[in-house]
Amino acid sequence: MDNQARQFLFALLNAPTPSGYEQPGQALVEKYLRPHAESIRRDVHGNLHAVVNPGGKFRVMLSGHCDELGLMVMHIDEKGFLYVASVGGVYIPLLQGERLVIHSAKGPVPGVIGVKPVHLMDAKEREAAVTKMQDLWVDIGAKDRAEAEELVELGDVATIDRTPLELPNQRLIARGLDDRIGVYAVAEALRLVAREKPAVAVHMVSSVQEEIGLRGAHTAAFAIEPHLGVAVDVGFATDFPNANPKQVGEASLGGGPILHRGPNFNPIVYDRLARAAKEARIKVQLQPIQRASGTDANAIQLSRSGVAAALVSIPCRYMHSPAEMISLKDADNAARLLARFILRLKGNERLIP
Repeated sequence: MDNQARQFLFALLNAPTPSGYEQPGQALVEKYLRPHAESIRRDVHGNLHAVVNPGGKFRVMLSGHCDELGLMVMHIDEKGFLYVASVGGVYIPLLQGERLVIHSAKGPVPGVIGVKPVHLMDAKEREAAVTKMQDLWVDIGAKDRAEAEELVELGDVATIDRTPLELPNQRLIARGLDDRIGVYAVAEALRLVAREKPAVAVHMVSSVQEEIGLRGAHTAAFAIEPHLGVAVDVGFATDFPNANPKQVGEASLGGGPILHRGPNFNPIVYDRLARAAKEARIKVQLQPIQRASGTDANAIQLSRSGVAAALVSIPCRYMHSPAEMISLKDADNAARLLARFILRLKGNERLIP
């Protein structure tokens, strides 16, 4: 990872990008890729499309979703406390005591999700985790509703106030690595491919609203009409206590990108990805998925009359928490793998199993 790539990744991870509000992140992706893409645009849903060799008749779509989990302001009470709803699959028991940033039209507003002091809890309260969002409140320090309404509006979104943290062994902790690290990987793949002369048209998409139903990938794939599509997302690492590889298959941080087999994925594309990894001496891991994956690969596969789809995952610990962890080495190897895979394509591949 060179310095320019590192700066891009950390800026993206610090940007607020809850589903439906991805614009700050998309502006960073656009700025980063503009020198490398022959065509770049955003569509009406907010998907960012960057293209190399747009005249190629055989179209390959790469997709990583830019949106992250978030919260939305739903109610302000008479004392100035805010009540929020989850945007995406937020695990509610992790929220109490977390600092937030509410992204209002007037600028960022800091706050905290309140928690009753343990001293004042009875035995039952101490044992029970809060599982209903309406039982949580956000304290922004306002003295009453009128003062709170001067700072925030209903419908404003919030993100957990966490900055990225690097650990030894090229490991990184951040909120929203799901899936801004996938956006990083497909952006880096496009940068690598742009240096060469690919025989195919490469449509890189930083997609939106994946966490609330794969929405951006649906519309982007419909517009592109790809012959082949690869989604890049985070995958389940199982190298931590209490993880169960019998449930999802085995994967570890630093062990390489994950390839997947299953009904969501075209077997010919899988084989070509595996061969590309072997040729490039990139170590990969394998996790089967026995159903439709909950990733952009599902939306891509089912677009129009069908697309030959694949999924490359970056192993992630603690998914859908404010402290997701990945290996930067795995992310860079995912980008290298995608670039090698694309540059091997001639544009006349038969992908019917």
